[in-house]
Amino acid sequence: MLKTSLQTLKSLPIVTKQQPPRFTKNSVVMEAQSEKVYAHYNHTDSCKFSRWTARESFEFMHARPWQEVVDFYSKSVNGRLSLLELFGTQAHDVHGDDKIEEVSNETALLEGVSNVDKSGRWARVTFKIVLSYHGGSFDGWQKQPGLNTVQGLVEKSLGIFVDEKKAQQLKEKSKPLEGCASVAGRTDKGVSALQQVCSFYTWRKDVKPHEIEDAINDVAPGKVRVVSVSEVSRAFHPNFSAKWRHYLYIFPLNDGENREEIEGEGDVENFSSPENCEKQRNECGALASEENVENSIISDEDEDELEGAKKPRSFSVCRVNQLLQQLEGKLLSYKIFARDTKALRNVGPPTECYFYHARATETSLPCPDHGKEIKVMCVELVANRFLRKMVRVLVATAVREAAAGAQEDALLKLMDATCRRATAPPAPPDGLCLVNVGYTEFDRRNCLIP
Repeated sequence: MLKTSLQTLKSLPIVTKQQPPRFTKNSVVMEAQSEKVYAHYNHTDSCKFSRWTARESFEFMHARPWQEVVDFYSKSVNGRLSLLELFGTQAHDVHGDDKIEEVSNETALLEGVSNVDKSGRWARVTFKIVLSYHGGSFDGWQKQPGLNTVQGLVEKSLGIFVDEKKAQQLKEKSKPLEGCASVAGRTDKGVSALQQVCSFYTWRKDVKPHEIEDAINDVAPGKVRVVSVSEVSRAFHPNFSAKWRHYLYIFPLNDGENREEIEGEGDVENFSSPENCEKQRNECGALASEENVENSIISDEDEDELEGAKKPRSFSVCRVNQLLQQLEGKLLSYKIFARDTKALRNVGPPTECYFYHARATETSLPCPDHGKEIKVMCVELVANRFLRKMVRVLVATAVREAAAGAQEDALLKLMDATCRRATAPPAPPDGLCLVNVGYTEFDRRNCLIP
């Protein structure tokens, strides 16, 4: 009897008292990170289901012959091609050496600093250096350890012009003999520049502009070229003295390379008439009306089916131009179009930018080597300042909105978005070029696209 009772007890499951889960700070953080979901931004306009997702926009922007654009910028940097060849005789040749020298002289006069009887900090000599460099050959402008940057190359070449006092200070700190260059605006990896402006100062009186030019040109021939070097006032600063920045983005247009995906829709980017722009927008609005998006509850399966439907693989260049023109003459906050900066910040530089000029047009990329011209869309932007990656995000978002058939004020409405996922991922850096930096009042006649 006792033996049977013992066997019965052994067969019963052992129940242990479960301890309550112990939460630590690290475990809570790890659990939160593992459950973090990156959802798409929920657009509510009529083109909601025609708009590309971030992945679709990324793939569309990258799947095109960027090497042709990179080669064009390389030849432009070396003076073998000019941006004027993109636009014919409509553009004004305002980027010559004579114009640069004229601007330098005007800047010195406006600052009102006499070059006579200078003493103290005013005794040092400041040089304005205008550079042209190929973005594909460098890891951006800003000097970083272990990376090939434009600033690192320029400052290394300027080391021979450092005064004795500065050279001794660098030696005592076991630092390399390098100059210090301030710049009008830092460019990202892959972004080219035709007239980047930087400055360098020294207390040596025997330094000549042509010596600085030769020193920089000898460091990386074919990758960096000095456009001009001039002595300017001590008060000149390439960044703080600048009144506007001029950027150009060249976007190559595919010519049937994805024909199986867009069969029956026509050529990829040939919707350039206002009538087609309006037709594209109306078709998008009709789609939203049929599905009754705003007045019905859509299940997850229905939403996935709609989002997975065939989306437009073409866009109108004229629609991109109309979207961008809405930005002209307005002081707006572009924090939603920026990257690598906090979207909501109470400290630091303001996020407001003023656009003087924002246009897009279709043209052909000259390729003299093989005689074949490639159709491209050129986006020209001139503003008093730009945020980090702002130009590339703006271009990609404008293309996405044009493809979806959005209204002309679509970019303006995105300014009120609360999340940066409302805008598209940055366009590739290969198409971006800093054309010029201005230190006098902006003149619209100097723009490439009228």
